[in-house]
Amino acid sequence: MNSQEELYQALNEKTDIIFKYLIKIGASTGDAEDIVQEALYKLLLYIDSIDSTKAYSWLFKVAINHYYDLCRKQKKEIHTSFENLEFVDESFLPEDFVRQGEMRQEIEFVLNQLPPLHKQLLLLKYEMELSYADIAALLNLNNGTLKTYLFRARKAFKELYEKELDRHDREQKR
Repeated sequence: MNSQEELYQALNEKTDIIFKYLIKIGASTGDAEDIVQEALYKLLLYIDSIDSTKAYSWLFKVAINHYYDLCRKQKKEIHTSFENLEFVDESFLPEDFVRQGEMRQEIEFVLNQLPPLHKQLLLLKYEMELSYADIAALLNLNNGTLKTYLFRARKAFKELYEKELDRHDREQKR
C-alpha cells in the first residue's frame, strides 16, 4: 500500500468514529455526514498549520464544535440517544424489555445531567468502546489524565444515577 492509500484508510477509520459519535450525541445522519465532510475540508485547508501528531484530535474537535454551532443555530439541545441499541436475550420476558426501556431512559437522563466532558468520555469509552489510547489521541490527552477524567466521570455518573434511582423508588412507593 502506498502512503496515499494509507492516509485514505486512516482518515476513513477516524471519520467513521467521528460520524458514529455525532449520531450518538443526537445528530441526524445527514447532519453528521455534512459535519464530517466540513471537518475534512477544513483539515485539508489548514493541513500545513496542523501538527500531524494532533490531526485526529483537531479533526474531532472541529467536527464536535461544528455540531454544537449547528445546535445553537437550531436552538436544539444536545441529548444522547440510545435508540440504535438492542439488548436481546432470548430468556428475557416482555417485562424485562419494558424495564430495559426504563433503564435506558434513566441512563440517558443521567448522561444529559453530566458536564459535557464527562458525558463525552463515557460515551467514547463505554458506548463506542474505544480504547484508552484512541480516546487519548482523539482528545489530545495523555493516558494518565484521561484515566483521571474517566474516573471522575464514572464517579459523577454513579452518584447521579443512584440519586435518580432513589427518586424513582420514592415515586413508586407513593
